Amino acid sequence: MEVGAHKSPRTVEEVFRDFKGRRIGLIKALTTDVEEFFQRCDPEKENLCLYGFPTEQWEVNLPAEEVPPELPEPALGINFARDGMQEKDWLALVAVHGDAWLLSVAFYFGARFGFDKADRKRLFNMINDLPTIFEVVTGASKMQFKDKLGVTTHSGSKSKPNLKMEKISKPPSKDESEGLDEEEEDEEEEHGDTLCGACGENYAQDEFWICCDICERWFHGKCVKITPARAEHIKQYKCPSCSNKRARP
Repeated sequence: MEVGAHKSPRTVEEVFRDFKGRRIGLIKALTTDVEEFFQRCDPEKENLCLYGFPTEQWEVNLPAEEVPPELPEPALGINFARDGMQEKDWLALVAVHGDAWLLSVAFYFGARFGFDKADRKRLFNMINDLPTIFEVVTGASKMQFKDKLGVTTHSGSKSKPNLKMEKISKPPSKDESEGLDEEEEDEEEEHGDTLCGACGENYAQDEFWICCDICERWFHGKCVKITPARAEHIKQYKCPSCSNKRARP
C-alpha cells in the first residue's frame, strides 16, 4: 500500500534511497511519533500493518487487498500484541519485523529489475552501513559506548558531555589540532559512533545534539525540534518517546 503514485526504483542508488526513506518513516513511528503510533495500533481493530514510505512518512493500515500484492507486505497484526507486552518489548518486536520488511522490499526491487551479483552485494553493503531499526529503537548499537560517553559526577551518577547545550564545534584549525591531546581525539571518535535516536544517523561535526535525561539516547536537535537557545533553558530534557510514555495498569 503506497501513498500516491510512486515510480519504482530501478538502480542500486534509487533502491537505496527508497530504503532510506522507508526506514526513516518507520523509525519516526517507533520513536518521535510513538504516542500516535501506539494509539493507531488499537487491538480491537482488524489485522494492522506498519508501512514506511519513500517520502519518510509512515502509516498504520490494513494490508493490501490485491493478491499477490504490488510489494512485499509488512508483518500482519502488530496491534494484537500491543497490550500483552511491555511497551519497549512490543516496539522492539515491531522494529525487528520492520527491518525484515525493508530488506524484502529492497531485494524485491533488485530481483524485479535484474540486479546481478555485484549489484546485490553493493546494495547490501550500503544498507548494512546503516544501523537497523531495532538498533535505533533499543539503543543496542550504542551500549558499548554508553560508559565512554558518560562522566561520573560527585554524586556518583552519570552526566553527559556538554553536547546537550552547545553546538558541536567546527573542526579545529591545523595549529589548534596540533594541541589536542589523545584523550580529546578519542572522545571525538566516540561521538562519531553515536546514533540519533530519531533518524538513526551518525553524529557529525557542526551539528547540535541533545541527550534525553531519562533514556539517555542522543538526538539531532533538528529531529526533535530543539534549538541550542531553547536547550539552554531546559533543566531536564525528555525525548518525545519518554514524554509520551503512559503508565500501564
